[in-house]
Amino acid sequence: MRLKTPRITPLADSEMGPEVKEMIAGRFGDAPVFNVFRTLARAPKAYKRFMGWGGYILSKYNDLSPRDRELAILRAGYNWKAGYEWAQHKRIGLDCGLTEEEIERIKAGPDAEGWNANDKALLQATDELTSDAFITDETWAALSGFSQKQKMDLVMTVGQYTQVSMMLNSFGVPLDDDLVLDPDLVK
Repeated sequence: MRLKTPRITPLADSEMGPEVKEMIAGRFGDAPVFNVFRTLARAPKAYKRFMGWGGYILSKYNDLSPRDRELAILRAGYNWKAGYEWAQHKRIGLDCGLTEEEIERIKAGPDAEGWNANDKALLQATDELTSDAFITDETWAALSGFSQKQKMDLVMTVGQYTQVSMMLNSFGVPLDDDLVLDPDLVK
């Protein structure tokens, strides 16, 4: 985590007015509301728009498989040193078919032993996007196992989670009580 204390404190339940409560209940019902959403709810209009686009990225309309999507999200979060992002998506990645060993290997990147050609290309593309905002011709060709729509969704997924990482890091969103900070992401 880059900040020890939040710059923007997540909304406490007692701070939520009727509009915010309705907005959050529409998404979460009675489930616990994560600190990232409690923080974004301080800007309700932005929160609503953000949830629409973020909802697409995490939906069945994103043509990346859930496993591939989480591979890209975790690598982007790791590259941006977003401890909250990593902790939250580690558990999502496990639910989507990634193994503990693969999640640990994501940190080493595309050149680590054990990736298949598609995983390696996806990780390489994520690295290029998070360092230069561009996928090289060589890596684009290596993504031949992905459809055109999947390649588009890859760029959009990495872009979304680059933005999320910037917000988490800059706002200082604290980990939710059930999350553990990965020691490799302690700043």
